[in-house]
This record gives sequence, C-alpha cells and structure tokens, in this order.
Amino acid sequence: MNKRTDPLADYNAKRDFEKTREPAGTMDSSSSGNLFIVQKHDATRLHWDLRLEVNGVLRSWAVTKGPSPDPEVKRLAVRTEDHPMSYAEFEGTIPRGEYGGGTVMLWDRGTWSPVEGKSAKDLDKGHLHFRLDGERMRGEWLLIRMKPRGKEKRENWLLRKLQDDYAEAGDVLVERELSSVLTGRSMAEIAADKGGEFALAGKKDDAFLAQMAKASDHNAEKAKRKRQPKDAPMPTFRKPQLATLVDAVPTGNGWMHEIKFDGYRALIAAKGKDVRVYTRSGKDWTDKFAPLVKAIAALDLPSCLIDGEIVAVNAKGDPDFSSLQNVFKRGHGSQSDGDALQFHAFDLIELAGEDLAELPNIERKERLEALLGKAESPIFVADHVIGAGEKLYRSMCDAGQEGIISKTVDGRYSGRRNKRWVKVKCTRRQEFVVIGWKRSSAKARPFASLLMAQHEGGELVYKGNVGTGFSSDDLDDLSAKLKRLERKTPPAEVDKASSRGVTWVTPKLVAEVAFSEFTAEGNIRHGSFLGLRSDKTADEVAPEKPAKQCEQSGEVTISSRERVIFPEGGKTKGDLADYYAAIAPLMLPFAARRPVSLVRCPQGRAKKCFFQKHDSGALGDAVHHVPITEKDGGSEDYLFIEDERGILQCVQMGTIEFHAWCARSDDVEAPDRMIFDLDPDEGLDFGDVKQAARDIRDRLSDLGLTSFAMLSGGKGVHVVVPLTPGHSWEAHKDFAHRFAEALSMAEPERFTATMSKAKRKGKIFIDWLRNQRGSTAVVPYSARARSGAPVAVPIGWNELADMPDAHPFSIDDAKRLHARARSKTLAGWGFAEQSLPDF
Repeated sequence: MNKRTDPLADYNAKRDFEKTREPAGTMDSSSSGNLFIVQKHDATRLHWDLRLEVNGVLRSWAVTKGPSPDPEVKRLAVRTEDHPMSYAEFEGTIPRGEYGGGTVMLWDRGTWSPVEGKSAKDLDKGHLHFRLDGERMRGEWLLIRMKPRGKEKRENWLLRKLQDDYAEAGDVLVERELSSVLTGRSMAEIAADKGGEFALAGKKDDAFLAQMAKASDHNAEKAKRKRQPKDAPMPTFRKPQLATLVDAVPTGNGWMHEIKFDGYRALIAAKGKDVRVYTRSGKDWTDKFAPLVKAIAALDLPSCLIDGEIVAVNAKGDPDFSSLQNVFKRGHGSQSDGDALQFHAFDLIELAGEDLAELPNIERKERLEALLGKAESPIFVADHVIGAGEKLYRSMCDAGQEGIISKTVDGRYSGRRNKRWVKVKCTRRQEFVVIGWKRSSAKARPFASLLMAQHEGGELVYKGNVGTGFSSDDLDDLSAKLKRLERKTPPAEVDKASSRGVTWVTPKLVAEVAFSEFTAEGNIRHGSFLGLRSDKTADEVAPEKPAKQCEQSGEVTISSRERVIFPEGGKTKGDLADYYAAIAPLMLPFAARRPVSLVRCPQGRAKKCFFQKHDSGALGDAVHHVPITEKDGGSEDYLFIEDERGILQCVQMGTIEFHAWCARSDDVEAPDRMIFDLDPDEGLDFGDVKQAARDIRDRLSDLGLTSFAMLSGGKGVHVVVPLTPGHSWEAHKDFAHRFAEALSMAEPERFTATMSKAKRKGKIFIDWLRNQRGSTAVVPYSARARSGAPVAVPIGWNELADMPDAHPFSIDDAKRLHARARSKTLAGWGFAEQSLPDF
C-alpha cells in the first residue's frame, strides 16, 4: 500500500456517508495510543477485521475464518485500507450495495504492544511480532506478509498465534465467542436493530433472518441486561464434602483422581462482582484473600458456589503449606511474586440457582471447566485423570507432595465425609491440638517441644510431643500465642514422665504435623511441625484412620459374555460391557439423570431389536424410574440411570444403544439442550453433511448460540446446543421448528425440514423433531446397533473436515476416546451457559 499524505483517503473515497452510518475518516488517537479491535463482518464473505492503532489510524487486515488460538493454524489476513480511530466503536449494518455491505459486530477490543526489541515500524518490513491484551485475544501473535505473486492487487499476510499460556487447540475463539463486547448482541440482533436493515450482500439467508429476527428493539440497554449475572441470589455457605483417608489408591475407570493440594479448603460464593470466601467450617475469610477475590470478581460469574483449595507455592512452584503460613504472617493482601496466592477449583455445587449436588462428580467437573474456561492465573481448574490413579499418586509422592484425592465418577456431593471421596497420603499428616509446651535448655529457643492431643470419645487424648520443624519465626509466633493461653492444669490426662517441666495451655491452637507413624502406645513418631491451622477449630480435631476398603459402585455380573452381538466383526456382549465400563465416566455427564430409551437386542444386532422407555422392573436395582404425565393425562414410569452400574445392568439385559431426553429426570418440563440431527438422503456424500453442519453452526452463531458437533455413529452429524433451563417445551419446539424451516426456505435445494421421504430426495433432512417433549437423541459415546459396532463421538469443529464418515470409532476405541476427551479441542464440549433467544 503506497504511502500518502492522507492515510484515510482510501477509506473516505470508498464510502458514501449519506448512506452508511460508518464514521467519516479523520486522524485521531486513543488515550492509550495502542488500541486494537476486531470486528466480525458478515459481508460478501464472513471474516474478522483485525485493526491495530498505529500513528493515529487503525491499520487493518481482513482475517478469513477468524483468528485461531492454535499455533498450528495460519490464517490468511488480507491488508485493507486504514480506518479512522472513530471506527473502533462502530457496530451496525452497512447498507446493501455499499462498500462492505453487511453486519458488523465489535467482537474484541483491548490494547496491543510490540514484543521487546520490536516496533510498529516492522510492518513496513513485512512482519510484526506483538502482544494482545483483549477480552478474547491474548498473548503473543505474529503477522507476516507473504511474498507478492505477479501483479496482485492486495497484500496477503498470515496471522498466527504463538505458543504461550493463551494458546489453545482448534477454533474455540470464533466458535464460542458469539456476542458483541460492546453491546452483548448477536449478529442477528445487530442486523435487526432499529434504523438498520437486513444486509448480507449476496447471501441466500434473507428468509432465515426474516424468520428469526422478529424483535426490532434489540438495543444496547437490553444487551446490557443480558450481560448481567443470572437473577438467582448469591449462594450461601453449605458444608463441604469431606474425603475418607484410605491406605491404597482405588483402581478402575470408575474413579477420577486429583492432586491433594497443600493449602486451605475454601468455598467461593460469587455473583458478578460480589464474591465471598468461606472456610470449611463456614468462617467468612473474604477480607483475608483480597487478591483472589478481585481475580474472581473480574470473571463476572453468574450466581455460583465453587469448592476448591487456596494455596501458596514454594520456590519450586509446588503448593506448600509452610509457604501459605508465611504469606499469612506477612499479610493477606499481598500479591507480590513471593506471596502470590492461587485458587484451585475442583467442584461446582450451585450454578445460576440450580443445585448441582445430585449430579455425578464428573458432570459437575465438566460444568466447572465450562464456567471457568476463561479463567487465568491465579484462578485454576484442578486437573483430573480417570483411572491411572496409582501413576498420579507415585508422581505426587516423588515430587514431595501430600498425595491425591480420588472420587467416584458418579458420586454425588453430600456435604459430609464418605467413601465416594477418598484421600491417599504420601506421608502421614494430621491435625493435633496443642495442650502444652516444654522448656528448652537452649537460650535461643523459647520452648523445646509441644505436647499434642486429639479428641477421642468426647475427650482430649494425649498423642505425644513434636520438637522439630519450627523456623525462628514459628518459635517467636508460637511463644507469644502460648503465653496468652497458659493455665495451671493439664487439659488432657498425661503420664507423670511426660508431664515434667510442662507449661499447660488452653486447647485452642490447631497444628498440622507430619510424622512417620503412631507408636504402639498411640504417640506420634518422628513428628515435624508444619504450621498452625487457623481455618479449623480445636473441637474438630480427631484421629484419621485409613478405612480398610474403598466403597465401590458394585460390580455387575455380565452373563453370556461370549455371545456374538455384532456378527460382522465378531464383537461379543462381553466386549460391549467392557467398552461401557471403560467409557462410563465420559458418557455419564450426558446420560445420567435423564429419561432414556434403550435399544435392546438380546440376540444381537442382526436379530430382533426394540426400543424400551418404560420401566418393567426387570432391568436391575440401579435402573431407576420417574413418573411422567402423558398427553392423555395419565402417568407412566420412564427409565433413567445414574451411574456405571445402571449402564451395565442395561447392557446385561441386552441393551446396545442409549437415547436420552433433552431434559433432566428431576425436571422433565425444563429442556436444557437442543439437537439438530442432519440426516442425508441416500446417495449424498458425507462432505455434504459436514458442510451442512458447519452452515448450521454459523446460523446458530448469528443468533449468539454456541453449538457442538457429534458424529452420530450412523450416517449423520448432530449439532448440539446446550441451553440454560427456563423456557417451556412449547418454546423449545417452536424455536427448533422455525429454525429448520427458515434454513429449508433459504436453501430448498439443500435442506428440508419435512420428514416425508418424497420431499427428502437429494436433500439433508434437518431433524428438529428430537426437540419435542418425550423425544430422544442418541447419547454421546453410546454404541450403535450397526455393522462394525460404531459409537457416537463428540468432535471439535476443527476436526470435522478430516472425518471420513460419521462412524470412525467403534467399541474397540475406549482408550483413544479417553485420550481425545482430555484434549483442548474437546475441553468443555457440550456445556455452555446460554439461554434460548427470544426471537
């Protein structure tokens, strides 16, 4: 682009400002001087315009397909004319026929800066290495100009994300960030705004927009209301789930395992900017953790109650209780490099007024990951592994950490200690009550050792002395505290030998102690002081004894394991049962506590199969029922399962497939997901189905809805839209029907919304009927009663193009599916906090 005296001459020449609401081009600068914005622009082709402030104008590139946070993805970025700084808040519709005609959304904004040693002048050399600090685009990026070819009329550049803490696999930014950062509106709402007009320049979806965008008053005030947290009140404290100490790591895929953090247990209640921090006993410690409270408030979360651990790290970067104690001594408000506190979230108990305690552990964790998907240090979501607990335990012990927490994948949050949460410690550590101290012969030490006790049978029982592990600061701090608590009589019975030279204290101080074992007399052996526990009271302190056996879900006996049920490949009933046992942790978030219909094939898939949705009482004690009112006013018992045991009992009775409602069994009148099943006519290429799925994703995106793709295991693709409950089945069905009808009207040669086979010839049927009350759709990870024993599999949108068909995975692929589920591409798959648009 040639240099000109007026860098905005091209911009002004291409626009008729009497017809477009775009601002006229004049030189200016922002207050920071380094503004950047990204505008989502649905013109002749959908693209994202990246604009960087340089010397009073916005240097601009049109990025096809949008910016990707994946360092492996390079996006074409076509240099366009410089734009004025006033364009930084433009959002609206450019009239049809005008330059750039179409809908414009302010998709991201923030500041940018070149990395050290670089400058904006590098653009003239054909490259720029820079950092972005936006609401969506963060970290380091690279712009590189491609070598010109012949007499090309445009500058082609490449935009690429560099590897850093903000890098992610796939296209999660453009797939899930669907609303304006200025007004909170979707593309369809912007297009329907008063004073604008529908303008998608050359696209065939006028009928779609006319059908869907019925509300013309989607103004900024409404958008502001939409961005505010849910109306549900902020949660109050509730008792946390506690773990039972065991001496061995539980095995099998029925368990998920996390690091046992060495810090303070905390429950975080949040709603928007309002955040409260509670200790495990219900003390309000919000003021003690001001930096963490500020970081959580910045996330602007809906009403929620999160369980986790507050830690401080040592010089090696590992969570360390002593470091946490030191932070407390220096002051809770500090957030310097040496005193930085972290919050590691591991459970979500309430969300937007919904009590999640009855959901399986694994589903609560999935929802937590979706809720905190944008969180950054010092807020983290605790990682977990399914199975392989022994390997995690060994690595934690080798690293000098405390141990691990193991949870049954299908366990509920009970708010008490049970064996569905267990802890396995690398070293023995327990809390003790300080009941006295012994004088030291060394002048430099105010005491030689502390006497410890624990509550047993309603009274304090002496447990021996601890004389090591005290820093000089510990000695001074403890000495002052002990002096204020001195008393004349012992608070516990102590033998004469151990009582000599002891100064007794009122039992109020709780100490955490590491030790090798208890002696035969019940005393601490090789004890070392770790710190005081101000988050626990003395009357809570009791011995922790390892339980002899972990509570298991209960095994299900699979009879006739050798029976062949997939004759084409010789797969047996036992193979199917093993697959479901392995895959249950991934399947339960989508299958548990929903009315289900089973496809039962007792003699194998090639013989007679049938659907079963009502309870016959013969499936097993873990297959439950819920009474549901039918259309005629009567009531029938529908099936639902809660755990791996329920799944396997169904398999034992010949079940191959699981299909579920779009609502929970405990609230069947509140749909919470919408599913569009793309069913191609015979003879259509799978590429047609993939393109259709992407088009539907884009149309849903226009409405501000995040969607996910799933290969059905048959011949089609499901587009899944998670929704926050709060609308009726009538509204749910009506939206799905109108959406499908609008697409079929816009492109009748490709789509039909009618089930009739006569009208489906050569087309893709957008099956919206699964969104009616009582209808079901196949559950993610369910096997299918088809040749080859295929399974329904969630995929990332970025993976869809490379899929050869809708059934690339089978029941042989449980390990591969587990590995896939841990990838960034599938992080948060199937979960999003979004409401049905009120179009």
